[in-house]
Amino acid sequence: MFLTRVISVTNFFVATSALTFQVAVLYPWHKQLDEDFEKLKKEHLRVLHTIKAPTDTASAEKSQGILEMLGGLSRWGLLSRPSPVSPLPAPALVAVAEIPQPIPQPSLSPSLNQLSGSALYLRYALAGAVCCSFTHAVLTPIDIVKTRIQVNPTTYNHGIYGGLRQVVVGEGAGALATGLGPTTVGYLLQGAFKFGGYEYLKSRAIDSLGYEKASQNRYAIYLGSAAMAEVAGDLVLCPFEAVRIRLVSQPGFARGMVDGFAGLIREGGIRGLYSGLGPIMLKQVPYTMATFIVYENALEQAYKWVDRTTLSSPAVTGINLGAGLIAGIAATLVSQPADTMLSKINQGKAEPGEGPLRRLWRIAGDMGLRGSYAGVRARLVMVGGMTALQLAVYGDIKKALGATGGIEIR
Repeated sequence: MFLTRVISVTNFFVATSALTFQVAVLYPWHKQLDEDFEKLKKEHLRVLHTIKAPTDTASAEKSQGILEMLGGLSRWGLLSRPSPVSPLPAPALVAVAEIPQPIPQPSLSPSLNQLSGSALYLRYALAGAVCCSFTHAVLTPIDIVKTRIQVNPTTYNHGIYGGLRQVVVGEGAGALATGLGPTTVGYLLQGAFKFGGYEYLKSRAIDSLGYEKASQNRYAIYLGSAAMAEVAGDLVLCPFEAVRIRLVSQPGFARGMVDGFAGLIREGGIRGLYSGLGPIMLKQVPYTMATFIVYENALEQAYKWVDRTTLSSPAVTGINLGAGLIAGIAATLVSQPADTMLSKINQGKAEPGEGPLRRLWRIAGDMGLRGSYAGVRARLVMVGGMTALQLAVYGDIKKALGATGGIEIR
């Protein structure tokens, strides 16, 4: 009964948060974006009209001047016979002179044009930071159960709902928020580097190769950009993830994030905060690579069947959700063994005289293939849903911030 109430309250909180975000943030931004777009069209038409009028007048005056010059030449008899230098007769010259000149297109001012440069990529980073921090924070209770299953599978062996009940009965409902601080801050920073870096590196690759060649090698660009961006994100995430896992796997280790950092530094120094850097990269880099390449390919296939320009904003969000869910499932299966190993490493200290590589080898041997997929069901629910929500929110925040100037490879 208590567990049912907890789940109901959690669902209500998630639904209320999503609705509030849509109504209070996204809707005003979308409305403002539509108004700005209408102003842009009106300004575009005004500039075109302003440029076209004097151009037409100048062309008419130029043509009249040429005709008068040709008339003067005719009076002197210079156009009565073909010239070896200018073999065209007078009518042909007149026809050439009357060919309309192309009208130069106006260049809109930067304030009316799409964003570019640092302003654009900072918005990508902000959108990535918000979506990653929000989705990981909302799913903290499931993440706690997943970690407990990985580090203590003999005790937590009743699945997601059974694990939630065990935590609540044993430690109280407040235990479901354990590690919320390092989760929120860590993924805020990681999301900024991950999404902002991915968009930046992808754009730089296109500029370097040219669009045609980049289109032919787009999957390599997706994979390379995702990998490099995730490495940068992992460097800032690793200390926060170490604190989170210790707080979850050892109740009572510390009172919160700051106390947890102090405890880990006392135990192993700054180096101890990065003891899981290898496994976290083995987990996160393949996860991010799989996420982006599957997501980009899913979008590419979806938009082969529907015209994106005719879709409403909710329809685009729905496609982002579907593509994100497929990407999340694929990424979970690829990165699950490294995620389990990361939980094992941060569960406790290394044995005396044991180096990092030897420790990784020992843990991998103890887990085995089957043990490396402990908690995969909980993680499929968590990561699959989280990735879908994350990419949908990312797309909406990008649009709301006006970050639509990036290059898509199709």
